[in-house]
Amino acid sequence: MTDQVRRHPLDRSIARRSLMLGGAAILLAGRGRAAFATPAAADFDRRLAFVTEQEKLSGLHALLVSQHGSVIFEHYQPGEDKSRSRGPLGRVVFGPDVPHDLYSVSKGVVALLYGIALAEGKVPPPEAGLYAQFPEYADLALQPGREKLTIAHVLSMTMGLAWDELSIPYGHPQNSEDAMDAAPDRYRYILSLPIVYAPGSQWTYCGGATALLAHLIVRATGQPLLDYARRVLFEPMGFGASAWATDSRGEPYAASGLRLLPRDMLKIGQLVLSGGEWQGRQLVPAGWVKTITTPVVRIDARRDYGYHWYVGQVTAAGQSLLHRWVGGIGWGGQFLFVLPDLDLVVAMNCGNYGMTGREQGRVAFTILMAVVLPLLS
Repeated sequence: MTDQVRRHPLDRSIARRSLMLGGAAILLAGRGRAAFATPAAADFDRRLAFVTEQEKLSGLHALLVSQHGSVIFEHYQPGEDKSRSRGPLGRVVFGPDVPHDLYSVSKGVVALLYGIALAEGKVPPPEAGLYAQFPEYADLALQPGREKLTIAHVLSMTMGLAWDELSIPYGHPQNSEDAMDAAPDRYRYILSLPIVYAPGSQWTYCGGATALLAHLIVRATGQPLLDYARRVLFEPMGFGASAWATDSRGEPYAASGLRLLPRDMLKIGQLVLSGGEWQGRQLVPAGWVKTITTPVVRIDARRDYGYHWYVGQVTAAGQSLLHRWVGGIGWGGQFLFVLPDLDLVVAMNCGNYGMTGREQGRVAFTILMAVVLPLLS
C-alpha cells in the first residue's frame, strides 16, 4: 500500500481501537480477546463466552463484526491450524497481524476479480460459450452437448460435469479436486469430464469451475492471480499480508488458496455490502456485485447460489424476522456473512478441519444467530 491510499472508515475504526490499546497490545493475556473498552464489545465478549460453553462450540480462531462501516467487535484466540500450502501449522496464537487461510471463501474473491477483468474488457461475458475460450482443446469442443456450456454455468457451478469433491474425501486420488491437481493439464482434465446433467439444471460444488475462471483472468491480464488481485483490489483497499498458494508448476489454487489477515477478509465483505465501492472508488462494478449475489440455482432448503457467492436467510435466536445474507464458506469453518438489511458484516476463521461440513456450519451459524444477531437486530 502506498502513502497516497486514503483510509476507509473501517481502517480508521481499526486504528482507533489499536491506539486505545497501545498499538500492538491488542490482545488480552490468556484468553486472547480483543480488549475494547466499549459496552458493545463487553456484551459481545460475555455472550460469546456463554454461548460457546452452552453449545459446546470449538475451534474459533477469529471473529470480527462491523456495522455501518465500523468494527464493533474483534476477538482472537489460539488454536491448531492448517495451511493450503504448508499443511499443519501446529498451535497458532492468532491476532490482528496473523493471516489465516480462507480456503473456499477464496472462490468469492475470484468472482470479484472476474468482474473487474470483465469491466476491463479482458475476459468473456457470462453468456459466452465456454469451449470457445479454449481453442487449444478443439477436440473436446466437438463432443456433443459441450456447445451448450457457457461462462455463466462456470460462475454458477451448474456445468453439469461429472465432478465430485464432496462425497470422496480430500486427499483421495478419486476426489475430483485432487485428480485435477494431479493431472498433467488441469484445464483439459476439467473440460474433458463427461456431462451428466443438463447445463444449468443442477448445482455441483466444483473447485474446477474456479480454476477455469482464474485461468481466464491470468491469461487475459498477463499477471499471476495474486499480482492481479493485489493491483486491482488488495492494494487499493489497504490490505496487509496476502498470499495465494500455488502448485509446483505455479498454477494457483484458485478455489482455496487465498490467505489474508482477518481484518482484510472483513473488508471483502464490506466491499460487497457497499456494492463494490471503496473510498469513493468503484473497484468492482456495482452491477456485477448485484449479479454475483443474486440467486441462480437452489442448493438445498436453506441456501441458493449466485456466481460463486452463497445466498440465504437467517434469524436471530428466538426471533422470527428473516435477514438475507450473502457470503462465502470455506473448509474448517471459514465464513464471511454480509447482511445488507442490518448493514452488517461478520468474518469468522476457525480450525475445525476434522469436523463434518454440517458441524462446521453449526459452529458458525450458532455464533451468528445466538451471539451476533441478538445484540444487533
